[in-house]
Amino acid sequence: MREYLKFYIDGEWVDPVELKTLDVENPATEQTAGRIALGSAADVDRAVKAARKAFPAWSQTSREERIEVLNRIVEEYKKRFGDLAAAVTEEMGAPANLAAKAQVPAGLGHISYAAQALKDYKFEDDRGRTFIVKEPIGVCGFITPWNWPLNQIACKVAPAIATGCTMVLKPSEVAPFSGQIFAEIMHAAGVPAGVFNLVQGDGPGVGVALSSHPDVDMISFTGSTRAGIEVAKNAAPTVKRVHTELGGKSPNIVLDDEILAKSVSRGVSAVMNNSGQSCNAPTRMLVPAGRMDEAIAAAREAAGQVTVGDPGGNAALGPVVSKTQWSKIQTLIQKGVDEGATLVAGGPGKPDGLETGHYVKPTVFANVTNDMSIAKEEIFGPVLAILGYDDIDHAIEIGNDTEYGLAAYVNGADLNAAKAVASRLRAGQVSLNGAADFNAPFGGYKMSGNGREWGDYAFSEFLETKAVLGYRPKEG
Repeated sequence: MREYLKFYIDGEWVDPVELKTLDVENPATEQTAGRIALGSAADVDRAVKAARKAFPAWSQTSREERIEVLNRIVEEYKKRFGDLAAAVTEEMGAPANLAAKAQVPAGLGHISYAAQALKDYKFEDDRGRTFIVKEPIGVCGFITPWNWPLNQIACKVAPAIATGCTMVLKPSEVAPFSGQIFAEIMHAAGVPAGVFNLVQGDGPGVGVALSSHPDVDMISFTGSTRAGIEVAKNAAPTVKRVHTELGGKSPNIVLDDEILAKSVSRGVSAVMNNSGQSCNAPTRMLVPAGRMDEAIAAAREAAGQVTVGDPGGNAALGPVVSKTQWSKIQTLIQKGVDEGATLVAGGPGKPDGLETGHYVKPTVFANVTNDMSIAKEEIFGPVLAILGYDDIDHAIEIGNDTEYGLAAYVNGADLNAAKAVASRLRAGQVSLNGAADFNAPFGGYKMSGNGREWGDYAFSEFLETKAVLGYRPKEG
């Protein structure tokens, strides 16, 4: 059993100010997998002070020095690849194959790309007598979720390191093991003391203290829209920068063409990935109303091929992360039935033979209308809603009829037609025919958050812009 009872502050592993512990459950076995120390406002204060002390020197390091640090982190990360994969599977139930081929590589990719992007990133701009420079914002607080733990840690830490910021990380207390190993990686890589700090804990004990701390210059939060609103409220009195990546209910518009069945199948697979626990999952599939039966047949076949079981084996779907999540998903599945949607696959209850563990049946509803609960609420489980549209204008109207705007998807044989649809969708990222790019900016419109992560676009979130007037002498 894992036991992580120390925090990483100012380059050292230190005891909490007051030891309180939390048991961490393995969602596949429903047994305790380990325990962590729960931090407090006093622990946060100590970590913030360390980050504040380290900032003057770290903010003045050269581009080359920071690239070297990032490259060392990459090398140490690779050494712990297997440990990270095992931790992710244990803490949040990701199948071993998904952990090794997606969860852990995602974190590595963000760090590697930050080092590459930093080589040519433009921090200065000469405009006649005025000199404009982008400078690190200062001490950053990071609150990260459990669903893609390493992806969300790395896509915040990497640009912060690249731009010369210092930081305090609070990983999710639901899936804290990978965050602790990440701190061990940072230490092994020789990241200077105080640049990176880690305090484990929950939202009330650590998250509130971090987001409201007067010496934190920026707070970056990934999680639910409800929690993101609370983070913003906590941050408001200190007027710090607030970056949020929040919920989604992403539309997937399937065009009326000869590859409809293939497009539907692709959409089902995308929703089921990571047991549906992705904020950008294409959970609202829009198909031509006149071809609903064809879409249902393709979706039923695709869902039937999704295996559910022990994440240590070969199953495509492991459990969802907790009993709380399982119960929420079950409530919404039942609402789908009660509100009159057509149940195509799956449904309420656990899959046969999987009574232990928080397993959910891969579920597909059809003939859904956009006023139904399963079309409006973020379910965060392997549940797909298929809606019919009359024409493309109708599809776009339905697609945009949501409080969220994180992602959208268009699938069809005619790329120009797909591009035209993409141009009218109100979302921060639109994927055509399954395309993916972890270096493209990621973030949302509307209630899906503020700001962008991933790639060089993330750098700007961590920079202040300073204009120095009269920097050059007058000519003549």
